[in-house]
Amino acid sequence: MAAVSIRNLAKRYDDNEVMRDINLEIEDGEFVVFVGPSGCGKSTLLRMIAGLEEISDGDLDIGTRRMNEVPASKRGVAMVFQSYALYPHMSLYDNMAFGLKIAGKSKAEIDAAVQHAAKILHIDHLLDRKPRALSGGQRQRVAIGRAITRQPSVFLFDEPLSNLDAALRVKMRLEFAKLHDDLKTTMIYVTHDQIEAMTLADKIVVLSEGRIEQVGSPQTLYHHPANRFVAGFIGSPKMNFIDGSVVAVQADGVQVQLHGGGTQWAAVDGSTLQPGQKVTLGVRPEHLNIAQGQAALQARCSALELLGDFSYLYAAYEGADDALILRVPDSLDVPHGSIIGLAAEPARCHLFDQQGRALPRLASSVAAPAERRH
Repeated sequence: MAAVSIRNLAKRYDDNEVMRDINLEIEDGEFVVFVGPSGCGKSTLLRMIAGLEEISDGDLDIGTRRMNEVPASKRGVAMVFQSYALYPHMSLYDNMAFGLKIAGKSKAEIDAAVQHAAKILHIDHLLDRKPRALSGGQRQRVAIGRAITRQPSVFLFDEPLSNLDAALRVKMRLEFAKLHDDLKTTMIYVTHDQIEAMTLADKIVVLSEGRIEQVGSPQTLYHHPANRFVAGFIGSPKMNFIDGSVVAVQADGVQVQLHGGGTQWAAVDGSTLQPGQKVTLGVRPEHLNIAQGQAALQARCSALELLGDFSYLYAAYEGADDALILRVPDSLDVPHGSIIGLAAEPARCHLFDQQGRALPRLASSVAAPAERRH
C-alpha cells in the first residue's frame, strides 16, 4: 500500500494546456473516486499517475518516491481499463498468470497468487474456462484478478463498469466496495457516474475543464458543495436552481426575491452580499415542498414520475427552461397542469453568488458529514 501525493500537476499537448494546478493528497488505503463530465480530465489524470501520460509540470509521489520519470512498469501500480483486454485463446488461469510469467515468477508463486485472487473474486471455480464462456461481469473480475496478482501498491480503475448493463453495474459496485474491504489497498477509480462515486468513495474528487472543483467525502459534497457546478453534478436528480436577487441580509440568513415568484429565506452567511445582488437559490428535490401556507413560488405540474414508494413531481414555472423537481410520497396525486405553491425550509437551502460560489450554510440541522469506511 502507498499514499499518492500530487503537487501543482499540469498536462499540455503542444500549446494546449488540458490540466493545470492539480493538488491532491490520497492517503494510504483510501478509496478515491475521480468524477466529472466527459472531457474534464479525470482519465488523463489517472493515466499520469499510471505513467501512461507524461507529466508536463509538477510532481507526483507514490509512497516516498517521486515518480515523474519512473516508467509505468516500475511504479508499483496496476490498472484496470474499461475494456477487459483478455487473451481469448487463454484460460482464466493463464490470463491472470500471464503478467507474473513475464516477470519471471516461479510456478509456485504464480499458482498461489492466482488462486488467492480468484478466491477473493469468487471465480476460483471458473479458472479453466475461456473468456468467451463468461458473462461481462465475470470477465471484468478476471481483469481485476490479473491486477490483484501483481500485488500493487495502488490500484487504478478507468471506468471499469461502463460496459455492463444497469443491473450488473449495481452488483459490481458492491463487489468493488467489498474488494477494498478485503485488500485494504489504495484505490483510485474514474467514473462519469456520480452514483458510483457516492456509493464507493471515501473521498471524491470533482473535476471540470482540467481543474479540481472540490475534494471531500460524499456527504460533504452533497450537503456542502463549494460551488454551483459541484451542487449540480452531485446528486440524482440534480439540485434545483432558481435565479433571484438579495432582498435582505440578516445574522440568521438571506432573504431572496425569486425570479417569477415571491421571497425565500436561506440560512446562509450573507456577509459578503448586498441587497440587489443577483444570486441563485439551490434546493435539492427532497427539500422542495408543496407549500401548506405562504408559497415562495407558483408552478404548474408537468409530469409525475412513479418510482414505487416515492415519486418525482416535475413543476414548470414562468421564465425557466428546466422544470423544478420535487420528491413526493407515492400516494400524492397531483393532476397534470394544476398549479401548486412551492417553498423550502431555510435550513435546507443553498445560495450561490454571481460567480457560482456557495455561501457557507448556517443550518445546524444539517449534520456534519460522517467518516465513511467500507
